[in-house]
Amino acid sequence: MKLYADLHIHSRYSRATSKNLTIENLSKWAKIKGINLLGTGDFTHPKWLDELKNNLNEEDGILKDKHGMNYILQTEVSNMFRQDDRQRKIHNIILAPNFETVDQINEHLSTKGKLASDGRPILGKYPACNLVEDLKSISKDIHIIPAHIWTPWFSLFGDKSGFDNINDCFLDQTKHIFALETGLSSDPAMNWRLSQLDKYTLISNSDLHSFWPWRIGRESNVINTNHLSYSGLIDAIRD
Repeated sequence: MKLYADLHIHSRYSRATSKNLTIENLSKWAKIKGINLLGTGDFTHPKWLDELKNNLNEEDGILKDKHGMNYILQTEVSNMFRQDDRQRKIHNIILAPNFETVDQINEHLSTKGKLASDGRPILGKYPACNLVEDLKSISKDIHIIPAHIWTPWFSLFGDKSGFDNINDCFLDQTKHIFALETGLSSDPAMNWRLSQLDKYTLISNSDLHSFWPWRIGRESNVINTNHLSYSGLIDAIRD
C-alpha cells in the first residue's frame, strides 16, 4: 500500500493556529490534496484529545474518521533546558501506538509542563535525552523524531539554541532515534550532504497551522507498506 503521509500537524489548540482546525476540515482538505494519512497533532492537549477519542476509531494503531481518513497519534513538544552552559530549545515529534499509551504519556508529561496551555506544550528544565528515556520506559512503541532540525530557533541543529551533533543532544538515548524531520528550512538533498545523518531516515511534513490545501501536505512522505498499521508504518520509516 502506498501512503501519502503528513505526520506533523497541529490543532486549533496550538498557538497561532486557525480556529477552524477541526477533524472534519482536516479530513476534507487532506483528501483533496491527496494525503491519505495524517498525524493527529497535539494529543497532549486535553480538549483535542477528547475530540480525537470521540471522532476517531482505532484499529492496529491507525485511527479512522467517519469518512475513512487515516490518522496516527502524534504531537510535538518543546523541550527547554540548560546544557553545557547554554540554553537549549528543541522541538520533538512524538508518535504513539494507541490512546491507552497516550494517556500514560500525558500523565507523565503533565509533571513537566502545563499541557492545557498550548497544543505544543513547553516542557521546562526537561532535557531531550530524558524525554526519550522516560517515554521509552512507558512503551517501546513510542517513537521520538527531532522536528524541523535546521530551524534557527527550537531545533536540534538550530544555531540559536541547538547542538552540533545528535549525540550531544540525546546522549545515551541517541540509540532510539532513527528518523529526523527536515523541516521547511531544509530539504533532503541538503541533508544528504552531511555524513553524520546517513544512518537516519529523513521525513518531511507540513507542520501546518491551518487546513488549507496550500498548507496541508505542503511537504509530505511517500511510504510503501504491506499492512496499514502503526507497526507497519514505523517499520517502513525505520527501513
